[in-house]
Amino acid sequence: MQLFWTICKKIVQLIGMLLLLSFVVFYISRLAPGDPLRSYYGDQVERMTTEQKIQVKEQLGLNQPIYRQYQIWLQNAIKGNFGISFQYKQSVSVVVKNHWVNTLILGLSSYLLTFLLALFLGVSCAVREDSWYDKIICNIGTALSCIPSFWIALILILIFSVNLSVLPSFGAYGVGQSGSLISRINHLILPLTVLILGHLWYYAYFVRNLFLEEFQQDYVLFCRAKGLTSHQIVWKHCLRNMLPSYFSMMVISIPHIIGGTYIVEQVFSYPGLGKLCFESAKYHDYNLLMLLCCITGFFVLCSSMLSQLLSIWLNPQTRKESRMNAKSPI
Repeated sequence: MQLFWTICKKIVQLIGMLLLLSFVVFYISRLAPGDPLRSYYGDQVERMTTEQKIQVKEQLGLNQPIYRQYQIWLQNAIKGNFGISFQYKQSVSVVVKNHWVNTLILGLSSYLLTFLLALFLGVSCAVREDSWYDKIICNIGTALSCIPSFWIALILILIFSVNLSVLPSFGAYGVGQSGSLISRINHLILPLTVLILGHLWYYAYFVRNLFLEEFQQDYVLFCRAKGLTSHQIVWKHCLRNMLPSYFSMMVISIPHIIGGTYIVEQVFSYPGLGKLCFESAKYHDYNLLMLLCCITGFFVLCSSMLSQLLSIWLNPQTRKESRMNAKSPI
């Protein structure tokens, strides 16, 4: 019952934070310098008269005070109408619908591969602490984590796309090959490599430290005294005890993966939500920017709240303390 009320409380907080986020983004985007009419009409704006510009702004609802524009946008958004994209001349929901699958493929693939590899590297380094293998992996991982992702992307493009011409440097698939699995995989290799290299060692080092802490626990000495092998101790006992922390880390890291995916999409001209975010901000496509910020904010806030709920659910001690606090009269 306590978990149910906690979830209800988190949902109310989520709605409040989304409203605050939409309000801040709406005001900042309107106050930013630039002409949204250029996004809608392009170079034709220069040939418009002052009367025509006033008429167009009235049609698009840009002539009203900002607070009134936000009120109208919020009323329509609650009904599921997020407006028209100035740049694409169609509903922003349709624009997002045509791009979100590409971001999901790239982001989810990098997310799963990063944590699978991080678990493998972290465990392999922990069981070989201070060995030549551990030192080499730690040094290489530390060096890679200090290199900006966009710089790694440019180097990979220069090597594999420009010099060797073996991998594409832009797009999600070849022209007319949206249904080709091979074409999508070829276009995913470089972006995936950049995303994995940018996040891998951070999480692998976290796993390594978790296992090193577990190795110092009394139950590990007891298992060794019983004659269990290192493989059995690691995968049957230590892994089970560190999974709550590992799952919480996976949930908390969702904003990092989303941010990295958006940057990589821009570098590789990958047609996803990240590229749309940059374009909507650049061309003052207000309605599209609002929807993308709300979608991104929703996932970021949900990941933070989910990590808290997951910690309560997986950790018996935290669950017990939560129940005691609920019963406390103070």
